[in-house]
Amino acid sequence: MEKLDFDLVVIGAGPGGYVSAIRASQLGMKVAVIEANHLGGICLNWGCIPTKALLRSAEIYRQMGHAEQYGLKCDASYDLDAIVKRSRDVSAQLNKGVGHLLKKNKIQIINGFGKISGEKNNRFVAVENDGKVSHQVNAKHIIIATGARARILEGLEPDKKFIWSYREALVPDTVPDKLLVLGSGAIGIEFASFFNALGSKVTVVEVQDRILPVEDEEISKMAQSDFEAQGMKFITGTGIKSVNKNKSDMDIELDNGEKLKVDKLITAVGIVGNVENMGLENTDIKIEKNQIVTDEFSRTGENGIYAIGDIAGAPWLAHKAEHEGVICVEKIAGLEGVHPLNKQNIAGCTYCHPQIASVGYTEKQAKDAGYEVNVGKFPFMANGKAIALGEVNGLVKTVFDSKTGELLGAHMIGAEVTEMISSFSVAKTLETTEEELMHTVFPHPTLSEMLHESVLSAYNRAIHI
Repeated sequence: MEKLDFDLVVIGAGPGGYVSAIRASQLGMKVAVIEANHLGGICLNWGCIPTKALLRSAEIYRQMGHAEQYGLKCDASYDLDAIVKRSRDVSAQLNKGVGHLLKKNKIQIINGFGKISGEKNNRFVAVENDGKVSHQVNAKHIIIATGARARILEGLEPDKKFIWSYREALVPDTVPDKLLVLGSGAIGIEFASFFNALGSKVTVVEVQDRILPVEDEEISKMAQSDFEAQGMKFITGTGIKSVNKNKSDMDIELDNGEKLKVDKLITAVGIVGNVENMGLENTDIKIEKNQIVTDEFSRTGENGIYAIGDIAGAPWLAHKAEHEGVICVEKIAGLEGVHPLNKQNIAGCTYCHPQIASVGYTEKQAKDAGYEVNVGKFPFMANGKAIALGEVNGLVKTVFDSKTGELLGAHMIGAEVTEMISSFSVAKTLETTEEELMHTVFPHPTLSEMLHESVLSAYNRAIHI
């Protein structure tokens, strides 16, 4: 067994983990990262990145099918194996990139499963490989960044043939004729959008009373209408009661009594934190609902141990994990002016077609919080660039505090809104008011002009509607 000493050790090399390690190295710490599977974590290898690669293929294929609208001729077809290979190649490239970044920043990578060991005030991380401890890693500070995994419901365990989790859905060997997606959050809707584009008859089942339940209700309704126009079917307010597997398909009965026959089922019903077998039960770390409880600077109940990212609670987003890690490390380093992460300023994106993006309060949340609001809306169909692109379905919606002019939230659906939402994230971080946004000059012709028009609309000053 090899004994090693560091200032900081990070358990998990996902987005939060490797970014934390790099920032710590920049601040002069001696750092190690322990990783049991692959650099980049779920996000890079089996989540954010490969799904976007698949969705890009679906987007181009969809556009090819409408080539005549652009004065072009194209006989559209696809090669599923090649689509999947490209997705895996993109992930592999970025996996190597993370390794290069860690090496560049002189961070030691230790392969294996990290477990908190030792006595209180003298903790270390035991690294296991093949059931044996290969390293004892001593560090003044330990960051747990072990992420999360898909929540699996009893009776709906993935079997690779009929029932898929996100992992099986990322490497399909066939496009199912009839597909059922359970869960209409970002993951479920993205897979529904991908397979629908390739020809599957997609049905989405959601236990809540509407799809995309975390989004603004108006955006949610617009999304469902657009998805239905593409051929998708939605059943809300119910779950799955039973699954009967046949030779080549499944008979599914829903809680509402409705019966369906499908080829494949993708489960996308949330995540569960990876807290098991890590020795946490022998510490003062508190766990609630499979997540580690932390304070605003990612400190756990035990001195010197921290937790960031999905393991530390919502929102379960890679960019949240990264910034959480940077704040945690800078606080450890004693930097002045380190502020807690304001989760209201974290944007969420869904890369379906059309795209969906949001930041801050929904209209309902703002009203429920006691604000008097001004709401602005601007449709894609009134924007010159959107018309030129042939992307006229969409909306930009903004919510302001009518008393102070504070931007409370922004919600969008349409082409490239996952890129545009950052403008409102910056605005919220800078505590920008409606007046400053109104006086900002947006270039023409761009989709971003709709951001400006939506702000103007909130105060009855919109020009182009």
